[in-house]
Amino acid sequence: MKAVILAGGKGTRLYPYTTVFPKPLVPVDDMPIIEILLRQLKHYGISSVTVSVGHLAELLMTFLGKGDKFGIPIDYVSEDKPMGTVAPLTLIKELPEDFFLMNGDVLTNLNYRDLFEFHMANKCALTIATFSKEVKVDLGVLVTDGQNRVTDYIEKPEYKYEVSMGIYVLNKSVIQYIPQNEYYDFPTLVKALLERTLKVMSYPFHDIWLDIGRPADYEEAQNVFKSLRDKLLPVRNSL
Repeated sequence: MKAVILAGGKGTRLYPYTTVFPKPLVPVDDMPIIEILLRQLKHYGISSVTVSVGHLAELLMTFLGKGDKFGIPIDYVSEDKPMGTVAPLTLIKELPEDFFLMNGDVLTNLNYRDLFEFHMANKCALTIATFSKEVKVDLGVLVTDGQNRVTDYIEKPEYKYEVSMGIYVLNKSVIQYIPQNEYYDFPTLVKALLERTLKVMSYPFHDIWLDIGRPADYEEAQNVFKSLRDKLLPVRNSL
């Protein structure tokens, strides 16, 4: 199994930390988030990793090297300009028939092997790992009938959505729908696949997942990792 890790973004939502660090190198307790991810991938049998780099690429490449200290071969593709969340795939010369694509800043205890086997068993073009996320609106929400007549009033409602975890399995065939040398993001690819009635499936996950995108998320990740370290770092892959 192979994984492609997206690590070229500027991480503007996590400012000011990302002015001096690429976001995947921001530490969670005593190690960068991308190191946690690499240990997990190694544990679940991923045999090689390609990292797409851009912002502060030299720092990331210096830290990761060729992957020797993580026990997993690492190579790189470089975004000379921002390419979005799937266009970097067009820079990779050799990809297996099915492979992982993921953000380099997620904290989760997802079983990557189970996700891959689900994707293969269902013969998907694309499988998206998803998490049930509650969103609270700290305001009174009005329901109207289109003519400004109020039909209901909901005080501080909570809504639940299935959201992307930033972790995917793709069949190589989807790359033909990604334009060369253009900015192209993941939502656009999903819509292109759906328009062609290709098989896109959700893989629901219900344990630990955090997207370290904002300072509040980063603070929560610190607390979660410290309290649930044994669940997030597979002990058989202690480096």
